[in-house]
Amino acid sequence: MQKFSRIENMDLKSQINMDLLPEHIAIIMDGNGRWAKKYGKPRVFGHRNGVKAVRESSESCAELGIKYLTLYAFSTENWNRPKLEVNALMALLVETLRKEVETLNKNNIRLNAIGDLTKLPPKSYKALLECIENTKHNDRMTLTLALNYSSRWEILHATKLIAEDVKSGKVDPDQIDDDLFKTYLDTHNMPDPELMIRTSGEKRISNYLLYQMAYSELYFTDIYWPDFRREDLYKAIVDYQQRERRFGKTSEQLG
Repeated sequence: MQKFSRIENMDLKSQINMDLLPEHIAIIMDGNGRWAKKYGKPRVFGHRNGVKAVRESSESCAELGIKYLTLYAFSTENWNRPKLEVNALMALLVETLRKEVETLNKNNIRLNAIGDLTKLPPKSYKALLECIENTKHNDRMTLTLALNYSSRWEILHATKLIAEDVKSGKVDPDQIDDDLFKTYLDTHNMPDPELMIRTSGEKRISNYLLYQMAYSELYFTDIYWPDFRREDLYKAIVDYQQRERRFGKTSEQLG
């Protein structure tokens, strides 16, 4: 991963090639709990302070011209966390969605969500649907929250839907290819992410967009999510733009 000097960090935005922007960025927002522990605070304190990073990342992506931003907000495995933390997270989701509707509309950002959403607590599900409805006409950028999301669940769910359509005669098994399969995924209305960012120093993708990230560039940073700012986003994009995306071809073929 490229290292940047202090002076370069101050002018990272100017280093971005606006003609080579990724259309879709996916982020694993990791490190809230460890950030809170560093300050001697409960884990919920970290989640609450992570909201600022969500706002900055969303606004920065919209300003740059990124069309899709997907945030891993709550996985199916997160239900295994302490009940107090889970309840606090769900309450924070409701509070944040209701507070941020105005900001989303001001920035012309449409909210979307993927995952097994009906399993969310009723209040959280209701607040989510209201925010999606209230921002549905915005077209500058789509901000997608992955909530109660698991990529393995998504793939299995898509497979079951295809099996049902094959059984009913709607789909011929010989028609099943990559393009058809994608139409059954939760992400059917967006392109695959070209860039995936994970904060906190962990270097894994944790059951996140496994099918969609087949050719994504992966960027890992040691920064905890509550400290992630627009300059850190710019740094990830600059790093991405310096990579050669070959998709199985050789450098000579691309040249």
